[in-house]
Formats: sequence, C-alpha cells, structure tokens
Amino acid sequence: MSNGQFDQGTPKMDINLPKVQPNVVRLIIVVVLVMMVARSTFYTVQPEEQAVVLRFGAFEPDRVKGPGLHFKMPLGIDEVILVPVQRQLKQEFGFRSTGQSRDQRTEYKTIEDEANMLTGDLNAAEVEWVVQYRIQDPERYLFRVNNVEDTFADLSEAVMREVVGDRTVNEVITVGRSQVADLMHQKLQRLVDLYDMGLVVDQVVLQNVNPPSRVKPSFDEVNRSEQDKETTINQAQEERNKLVPKASGTALAMVEEAEGYALDRVNRSKGDAARFLALYAEYRKAPEVTRTRFYLETMDEILPKVGKKLVLDDEAGGVLPLLNLDGVTNKPGGGS
Repeated sequence: MSNGQFDQGTPKMDINLPKVQPNVVRLIIVVVLVMMVARSTFYTVQPEEQAVVLRFGAFEPDRVKGPGLHFKMPLGIDEVILVPVQRQLKQEFGFRSTGQSRDQRTEYKTIEDEANMLTGDLNAAEVEWVVQYRIQDPERYLFRVNNVEDTFADLSEAVMREVVGDRTVNEVITVGRSQVADLMHQKLQRLVDLYDMGLVVDQVVLQNVNPPSRVKPSFDEVNRSEQDKETTINQAQEERNKLVPKASGTALAMVEEAEGYALDRVNRSKGDAARFLALYAEYRKAPEVTRTRFYLETMDEILPKVGKKLVLDDEAGGVLPLLNLDGVTNKPGGGS
C-alpha cells in the first residue's frame, strides 16, 4: 500500500482550538512579570542574621541591613547575602558527628588523618576537638579571605598540631588538657585577627584525647602503674603527716621539761648562793655569835635523832653520880 493510498483511506479529523485574545496573553505576561519583580524586590532578614546587599556586585557599608523586611532593586541589580552573625557556629576536628542513635546519644566517626598527632616527646596521640566561633564582621567575613571556612579549618588544625607538639603525651592526655585548649584559643584568635577574617573564637573544647588504639592497652597499663605509685606516695605522706607532728610534739615536750628542770636548778642554786652570801655577811659581822648559832641549830637538828645520851660535866671531880645506867650503855649507838 502506497502512501497515497493510505492517505486517501484515512479519515480526516478537524480539531477546533479556542482562540486566545492577544490582550489576554499580554495581560498574563504582565502579571507574571509583576509577580517576579515583586518577589525579587522584597526580602526578609531573620533576627540572628544581617543582610549584605551588593549592587552590581559592589559592596557599600551602608547596605548592611539588620533584621526585618527590606526593599532591594529587582532583576539582579541588587544581590542579597544573608550572614548569621548571632548564630554560634562550630567546626569539628578529628571526628564528625553522624547523628543520634535510638537511645538519643550522639554518634561519632573518627577522622584519623586529622586526629593523629605527634607530641613533643615523640609519642603519638589522637586528639579530637571542637572550635566554636561567631561571625563578627560580615564584610570582612565575605570579602577579605577566599574560602574563609576552609581557611579557618586549616588554621585550627595547624595551631593544634603546634600546641600538641610542644608538650609531652602525658600533659596532653591528662593534666595539660585545659592549658592546651586555652593556648589553642589564644593563638587561633591571633591568626584570625591577622588574616582579618571577621571571626571571633568563642571556645575550644578538647572532645577526646587518647593514645592511638594500637598502643592504648600498654598506655593504660602505664597509667595504672602511675596511679599505684601516686597512691603509695600519698599513703606514705599521710603516715608521715601523722608521725612527724607526734614526734615533734614529744621532742618539744622533752625540751620544755629539760628547760624547766634547768631553770629550777639554776634558781635553786642562785637562792642557795644568795643565802650563803647573806650568812657569810652576817658571820663576818659577829663570827662567835654566828658559830654559836650554827652549833646550836645543828645540835637541835641532830640530837633528837641519836636517842638517849649521858652528858657529864668536865668539872665533876671524878665522883660517879648515882644514876640508873641499866639499858643505857647496852643500847646500840649508846655512849658515855
């Protein structure tokens, strides 16, 4: 069957399309253009943002707008860039947050290329940290440095490697963590100001600092040994604190007792010497009287202790008085 025969045998169908008035078409086009212009004329800035308006790609300081509804030139004359100046931003290093698990815990994924670092004592450590920052100046943030976020990340990693490289692995992992974070904060802010990036660093947080996983068991064993050593030292120090004050108190008491005894002996000796000197002075004034007094005082003290005694006068003339001497001469210590 030829094409002519086929065309002759096919019935023709007439389709009647509605006629569109040219005025209606023009009106629709005008309405669409007006809506497009109106949509590109107004923009809204959120409370935490500032808008930087570029006219033909050029920046003017007076075109930085705050929160609210604002007008701009349509059809691409003005370009609006919204900058979140009040929002706290953060960058993660050595790990990435991958979301939350079913029990609402945040899950992390370690980035070994960023986390692995060399310490000052030539040991390895895995350091994970977070830098929290804000945009302080939209103009400097947008136009002073290309790829400001990537540049900021490179600066943060470089500064952390410098700070960790100046310390031992024990300092980085244990007691020196706060110092590392503070020094990192200061140095990073100085570099940001030097590059004129328009950012302010709020905080540097060391998320996790550990030895590499392959040597972590050995490192933990060393840490346990160090803790046992510290415990033993603390116990010895506690015993020392108990015994030394007690011994010091005992020694002080003995010294004070000896000093008191010495003072008593000295005072007694001084008193005896003063008494002797006083007696000697009186003796020199009247030797006979003093000797007689000494003799009488001595006999008064001695005679009551010697028992019964018989005293005879030298001038008795050899006459033996009639005395009952029984029991006198036979007593021990007796005399005539």
